[in-house]
This record gives sequence, C-alpha cells and structure tokens, in this order.
Amino acid sequence: MAPRGRTLLLPLAAATVLVASTIFLFAAAGARWRPADTSLPVPTDAEASSFLAVPASAASNTSGGKDLSFLDENGRPDDPTTSGASSAAGSGRCDPRDAAVRVFMYDMPSEFHFGLLGWAPPPHAGEGVVWPDVSTNGAAPPPRYPGGLNQQHSVAYWLTLDLLSSSAAPCGAAVRVADSRDADLVFVPFFASLSYNRHSKAVTPEKVSRDRALQEKLVRYLTAQPEWKRSGGADHVIVAHHPNSLLHARAALFPAVFVLSDFGRYHPRVASLEKDVIAPYKHMANTFVNDSAGFDDRSTLLYFRGAIYRKEGGSIRQELYYMLKDEKDVYFSFGSVQDHGASKASQGMHSSKFCLNIAGDTPSSNRLFDAIVSHCVPVIISDDIELPYEDVLDYSKFSIFVHSSDAVKKGYLMRLISGISKQQWTRMWKRLKEVDKHFEYQYPSQKDDAVQMIWQTLARRVPTIRLKVHRSSRFSRSDRGGK
Repeated sequence: MAPRGRTLLLPLAAATVLVASTIFLFAAAGARWRPADTSLPVPTDAEASSFLAVPASAASNTSGGKDLSFLDENGRPDDPTTSGASSAAGSGRCDPRDAAVRVFMYDMPSEFHFGLLGWAPPPHAGEGVVWPDVSTNGAAPPPRYPGGLNQQHSVAYWLTLDLLSSSAAPCGAAVRVADSRDADLVFVPFFASLSYNRHSKAVTPEKVSRDRALQEKLVRYLTAQPEWKRSGGADHVIVAHHPNSLLHARAALFPAVFVLSDFGRYHPRVASLEKDVIAPYKHMANTFVNDSAGFDDRSTLLYFRGAIYRKEGGSIRQELYYMLKDEKDVYFSFGSVQDHGASKASQGMHSSKFCLNIAGDTPSSNRLFDAIVSHCVPVIISDDIELPYEDVLDYSKFSIFVHSSDAVKKGYLMRLISGISKQQWTRMWKRLKEVDKHFEYQYPSQKDDAVQMIWQTLARRVPTIRLKVHRSSRFSRSDRGGK
C-alpha cells in the first residue's frame, strides 16, 4: 500500500477503536446493578428515549416579561392582570420573581396526600376543595403527621405545607405559581412514604394493597397531564423518601426528579445523583439547644444504639459490635423506638464525643441526623452513602469517614478515634452547632432549614432539567406543522 493510503487509514483505525471503547464503557455502565434491585422493574432503553421525547412547545418554560400569577395560602390565584411585583409588594405577599424556584403543584385528590392523614374537606367546603386551610386565620392547624418512625420519612408533608403557604411572609426559596407555564418545577403532592408505611399490605377481601392502587392511579394521573406531556416528566418532583416507597411506579415515573434518602434500592437507570436529590431524614433525637457540653463534659467516647443484626450491607454492624462492645468508654447496644428509645438515644448522644453511623439495610439511616443535631461528631461507616446538600456543605468539616474495609480491622477504629485531639474535636463540634439548622423540618419553614435547603437544591437542578428538555425537543415538529 502507498504511504499516502496508510496515512489515511491510521486516523480511521484510531476512530474505530475509540467508538468501540465508548460503546463498551456505556454498556458496562448501563449494566451496573445493585444487589437489592434484582426484583424491581427497570425501564428499557426504548422507554427511556420515549419518555424524554417532548414537543417543541417545551423548548422554553420561562415566563419572559409577562406577569406571574401565584397562589395564596388558600390555593386561590392572585389577579394576574395586576403588575406582579407591585401587587406582591403592596399586599405583603411573596413575589415569584424573587424566589429561588417557582413551583406549580397539582391540585390532586386528597387521597394522595392529606387524606392519608384522615383529613377530609369540611362539609361546607365548596366542590373541588382538596387542601386544608393553612392560612393564619384558618379554623384549625394543619393536619398532623403520624409520630414514631413514620416521622423520619415525612419529607413530602413538609414540602407540601411549605408550598401551600409560600405566598405569605416569611418568603422562602420556593413560591407556588398558578400557571404551570410560569413554573421551573412541577411538584407532585403524593405522601408516598406514609402510603407505604400504612397501606402496603392488602386488606381482605382486596387483592391489591391500597398503596399499590394509589401508585397505579398516580401513574395514570400524571401521564395524562399536559405538564407531563410537555416535558416528558423531566421537570416533575416526586418525593419517595422511604426506601420501599413508590416501588411499583418507579419504572414508569423515572424521568421525574426523585427526592430520596439514598439510592440503595434503586437501579441506576431509575435514580442517580445526576438526576435526583438526597434529602435528610427527620431526626428523632432532640436537638441539643444551647449546647455547652464540650469535650470534657461528654463522658462517652463512642456511641451506638440501634439494630445490630441487619441484612445486605448492614452485616458490618454485627462485626463492629463484637469488636467494640467491651472497649473502654464505648457504648454499643441494641435499641429501638419502643421503650422510650428516642429519648434514650438523645441522652446518650448528648453525652458522647463521637457517634457511629453504620450502614444498615440501606446505605443511610436516621442515626446520622440524630448525631448532627446532638452535636456528637458522626463517624460514618457506609461506603455507598450519599449526603444531602453535599454540593454546598462539606461534611468532612464535622464528620469522620471510615472505609468499611478499614473499620473491621482489629484496633483500627479505636486508634483513629482516640487519636483525634481535643482541639480537632472542638472545631468539628462548633461546626455541628452551625449546620444543625439545615436538618430541621418545621412549619412554617425558616431560612436555611431542611425545607428551604431542599428547595435550594432543587433550584440548582433547574438548568440541567431545562437542558435535557430542550435537547429532547430538537427534532419535534408538533408545533411547526411537520409530519
């Protein structure tokens, strides 16, 4: 072959190798599978493509120069014909233009949200009323969420309450708008974790549980909405904080942004850190208010109270129990919410320097957030854990991370913890007292609490969501008369 021919073939061969390598890498990434996911439905490549094929009308979801219409705390639209900025300022209401994120929330039937708390519209309420009155002059306070372990996954409840009152001061990161075309995100008010906790088992003579029936109804409802069709669901936000919640609807609703506790029971095609948001558990321990209990005031060096025998990745708890239970100044014991477990855990954490957070059935647990509000420096032994707001919050400033393989080495953990000086511990303790507000769920929400931090995290997802929607609409001709 002539030298010129060989010269032309070399780039072609290199390009062929590059393409083949890329295909192999993508195939390998797509084939990843977490052991806990083996029984879950997973969207196919064809389904993934079809969900993100959206009409050209979704190419822009910004409101341009027109006034925004937003909802008051009773769900009634303010007058959109009045200048948005001036009317909001004059009435003392929150202007959507000033919000970090503008949110449209579906007026879904109450069976998906407050109906699960036993709430129903009052007899005198007009037709179509689906929300409790959360205004300051309301006849009653908002329905209360059930206590106990239900509380730790109550994220959807707090976000929904915040949206219902978002037009009134104090103004937060999110404001609810009346027109979905004015919105950055579409919020789906389904209390999926409570539905799982209370209704995941079928009750005779029913063959399908109420939880599964609600999930199937949810899929039908959402996929029929113009908002879902406009974006392919990519701008929708669904809270499924309990690891087992939304089990039967995940594969159908995967284009949406999920708000989760971790990814331990999700296939990577359904949920990932690139698409979804991690939210903190609602802590069960009491927040250590006015904490002056420094290094010398905390008599226990290392503390753990909880379930010891776990399945899957949580087997390390058992290994650490036998390794640490007889160590000096270490408290490692079984505990549960029964028998005043939360109160005992609060007392133990408040008097301890370090608190163990070990992987359980899933990578995360409520124990980490109990430790944070107790100002007990967390020792995190969970290789697959993902943490809330980690793009803006450096956990290494107030936590110790230990690889599981190192933690089970004889003597390793005790040498590590004992080697941390009083000065180093005090720096982390002071930082814990600064950041604990980010893990408080409350109503009304306050600046930089858990509710506001979640909205801010979602707001940072908006540019990526818009890019996805705009790219997927490149070849859509529905609005251009194409065939």
